[in-house]
Amino acid sequence: MKVEIWSDIACPFCYIGKRKFEKALAGFAGSENVEVIWRSFQLDPHTRYEPGKSIHDYLADKKGMSTAQAKEMNDYVSDMAASEGLNYQLDKTIPANTFDAHRLIHLAAKQGLEDKAEERLFSAYFIEGENIEDRQTLLKLGKEIGLDETEINQMLNSKDLRKEVEQDFIEARRIGVRGVPFFLFNEQFAVSGAQPSEVFIQALEKAKAEETPPQQMADSCDIGSNCS
Repeated sequence: MKVEIWSDIACPFCYIGKRKFEKALAGFAGSENVEVIWRSFQLDPHTRYEPGKSIHDYLADKKGMSTAQAKEMNDYVSDMAASEGLNYQLDKTIPANTFDAHRLIHLAAKQGLEDKAEERLFSAYFIEGENIEDRQTLLKLGKEIGLDETEINQMLNSKDLRKEVEQDFIEARRIGVRGVPFFLFNEQFAVSGAQPSEVFIQALEKAKAEETPPQQMADSCDIGSNCS
């Protein structure tokens, strides 16, 4: 079974959705046969790091509200995260462009480390207050999950893996992804949003049932047989 997940590191619901999906997968019989593929998505490609600008300021500017109102919204999201065991520290979160972080995830995928990359980047952004647009930060995080320093530097100082990231964007548009997280099961049906784990369990069970061929009946008509 293949599960593709479109996600953005700067999306708080994507980290929450990751936890809920992991919980569902842990309780799914046959989880060892599930291939999880992380796909890139950018909620705001125009975001750039601005020294001193908080995530509350960023949200206020984007939504046209006061910083106090934005903080209330972020506090609500933090409470949601806490229910999944995630200790968001949004007062420390630094708004930043995520394109190079997505390239790092694609680099990690070449060594089967994409899930570790997703997890490390989410934690760095939402809990540790790291600037994930900064290349030295990405180098540090990549090394922490086991990537080679030379390979990381080569990627960051070139255009390597840009096409792979952009292809994920194109595929998202093709299948109609409007927001993330977005989970696609066996290229057949999707679950959108950080749904309850029970929803993901149902989706996994459905995908499993639909990929299992029905047993052939003992009395059947084959080509050339006299059944009429």
